[in-house]
Amino acid sequence: MDVLQTDVVIVGAGGAGLRAAIAVAEADPALSVTLISKVYPMRSHTVAAEGGAAGVIKENDSLENHFNDTIGGSDWLADQDAVEFFVEQAPKELTRLEHWGCPWSRDPDGRVAVRPFGGMKIERTWFAADKSGFHILHTLFQTSMKYPSIKRLDEYYTTDLLLEDGRAVGVLSHEMRSGKPVVVLGKAVILCTGGAGRVFPFTTNGAIKTGDGMAMAYRAGVPLQDMEFVQYHPTGLPGTGILISEAARGEGGILVNKDGYRYLQDYGMGPADPWPRKKAMELGPRDRLSQSFWQEQQKGRTIQSKWGDVVHLDLRHLGEKKINERLPFIRDLAKSYVGVDVVTAPIPVRPVIHYTMGGIASDITAGTPLPGLFCAGETACVSINGANRLGSNSLAELLVFGKVAGEAAARLARSVPAPSEASALAQAKAHRARAEALVDGSRGTEAVATIRRDMMATMESGCGIYRTQEGLEQTCTTLRDLRRRYRDVKISDRSWVFNTDLTQALELGAMLEIAETMALSALLRTESRGAHQRLDHPQRDDAGFLTHSMAWRQGDEPPRIDYKPVTITKSQPAARVYGGAAS
Repeated sequence: MDVLQTDVVIVGAGGAGLRAAIAVAEADPALSVTLISKVYPMRSHTVAAEGGAAGVIKENDSLENHFNDTIGGSDWLADQDAVEFFVEQAPKELTRLEHWGCPWSRDPDGRVAVRPFGGMKIERTWFAADKSGFHILHTLFQTSMKYPSIKRLDEYYTTDLLLEDGRAVGVLSHEMRSGKPVVVLGKAVILCTGGAGRVFPFTTNGAIKTGDGMAMAYRAGVPLQDMEFVQYHPTGLPGTGILISEAARGEGGILVNKDGYRYLQDYGMGPADPWPRKKAMELGPRDRLSQSFWQEQQKGRTIQSKWGDVVHLDLRHLGEKKINERLPFIRDLAKSYVGVDVVTAPIPVRPVIHYTMGGIASDITAGTPLPGLFCAGETACVSINGANRLGSNSLAELLVFGKVAGEAAARLARSVPAPSEASALAQAKAHRARAEALVDGSRGTEAVATIRRDMMATMESGCGIYRTQEGLEQTCTTLRDLRRRYRDVKISDRSWVFNTDLTQALELGAMLEIAETMALSALLRTESRGAHQRLDHPQRDDAGFLTHSMAWRQGDEPPRIDYKPVTITKSQPAARVYGGAAS
């Protein structure tokens, strides 16, 4: 088993991981950084983000406005000290990206352009046409290549954290090309591994988003926070889960039901009015728009299609010139996947799992309850997103807290000794035994695909847009049984070389644990808040649940769910109003 020594270990080479690596290199060029990713960095999921990144830059906007939109959007579950820090730092990070070469779209006078985005009452979303994540990731990747202290391990799958004296000191990975195990030891570890949308069947998330980092931290004794809050995006392409970005609605796209009626005005969000936005319509928050689709479905007002129930997203009134300038990727996606040219026909869309607001419990310094372990991006729960993330906050978040994580890790790496190889190797060998047993194949009868299908089905039925006690109890029971069956999982590939069967089996183990924290946290939260809606408890309950849920692993038993208070600095809980109706 190979052992690599470095100063800072970063797992995940998407936007947050690359930003963290750059921050370490800038803080101290003498510190070595090992950046580990299970895909080539430019295939990280950040590349799929289309719409843009939020940051105050225009004269009609303010940090206070961005703070208020984010806190209201979170249904008052975001920690307000973290949000204050975030909105202050976001414009600085976006400007820094411009200096590094990010090609932001421009106004006619040459200044950076901003577009409207859901839940934001002021236009503040920086964008690069509708390929913002692609250009942000390219910019970060090419910038990271300036620093010789950053070494990459591409296509290495990381499975476990390694500890010493109660401190994170490294990880166990294996090279996917050969299956060779590699121990990477460091004085600090940063997890930037993204979300866990793949526990659901219909998601915008790429195949790599299987909650690996969350599960690693969870198994190492770190709590997962607010896992019941899983965001549906209102406009996914049916049959594929591919996202039709909020940029389409930001540029003026409208949602209509089978009668051609803009139904959102029936759900407290319309009719729309000029900026600053008071009545939101299609630019309402994602949770409200997804819930409105469900309500239309119950009323029989959605459109029947070969992919199931949909509504229409209509861009035709924008005209071909504007669509080609601002939304070229969306036009290509609609043509390629549903055979629709948005210039001449509306796009069929339906809500799709998009983002996990919950994640590894962390704080404003990107630190976790485990010394030596930091995290950033979707895998972390700072929390600036609370019960519902506003679109375009996530790209800015991974920049802000990626930098914070890198700087904090660099400070720690300068002050602690290198870890012991002997202790780490002993742990690594024990963890490696899981993979060896799977490849050996001497036992096991359960198929990975069968368990994964059953997991997705129960999460969809019990943990969807609207939830009930009965449905959640059934999902928890099913997941308990699936975790038991997983102990007997078997794979067919006996090779270590690019063994995708092994990778998928290990990912499934992580997803089952993550899914259980989502379902049990949702069962115990007997209120409706943001993306968590209970038909049997339709009201928000600030007296009982103005708290973060904390899921602690209990071995083979269900997780223990504790709670901690939300940090409130200046905005007291109030009704969320987006055009007349409140919740």
